[in-house]
Amino acid sequence: MKFRHSPAARIGLSISIATGLYGVSFGALSVTSGLDFWQTMALSLLLFSGGSQFAFIGVIAGGGSGLAAMGAATLLGMRNGIYGMQMNALLQPRGWLRFAAAHVTIDESTATCAGQTDPVEQRRGFWTAGLGIFVLWNLFTAVGALAGGSLGDPKQWGLDGAAVAAFLGLLWPRLKGREPVAIAVVCALATVLAVPFVPAGVPILIAAVVAAGIGWFSHGRSDEGLEPDVDPYAEHSGRAPGGAA
Repeated sequence: MKFRHSPAARIGLSISIATGLYGVSFGALSVTSGLDFWQTMALSLLLFSGGSQFAFIGVIAGGGSGLAAMGAATLLGMRNGIYGMQMNALLQPRGWLRFAAAHVTIDESTATCAGQTDPVEQRRGFWTAGLGIFVLWNLFTAVGALAGGSLGDPKQWGLDGAAVAAFLGLLWPRLKGREPVAIAVVCALATVLAVPFVPAGVPILIAAVVAAGIGWFSHGRSDEGLEPDVDPYAEHSGRAPGGAA
């Protein structure tokens, strides 16, 4: 199968465009939070994990320390390590490709790869999504960073809450089952209660500890948790969107 007819490549390219465009938001938020252009670009080039990047600048914007910002970013980035083990087993990269694959192992590249059954398509999906998002994310981060300085106070435009709103918009529809929703509510409450008493960046760490504690002692159903609300392969598998049979 030629690359241009590859379903994994088409999905990877579409995801790359959609995700890459969101880099404008990060670039603008970063410079209005106090980072300069080169610091913003360094985060996108070297960290390259959208959730972790937003967490980092969110803590900085709130007056938190660099250590708290690193803690929040690391917490959200831990999932990429788990993805990495899966991708290493599926793709089995060799030599310098192992370092490149590790750097572009994110939610989107992992999902595009895991959605394929053919090993060739798995590789095409992973590299198309991973490299495509890396290029476009950094390109549009630069655009946002250059434009961000002319936007003035982020509160006037609502940019101070844009990252949080976007994250909640993506997360909430994917919570399936009563227990995951209850855990999310309890963690949100713990975060709100902690905000007045601890430095910026620490509330999210407290929420993580609360979630880990509940998860450790709970005995919920194994099929409850986070699920995609759209299945791009539904037409091929006979499944409806949202995983319904």
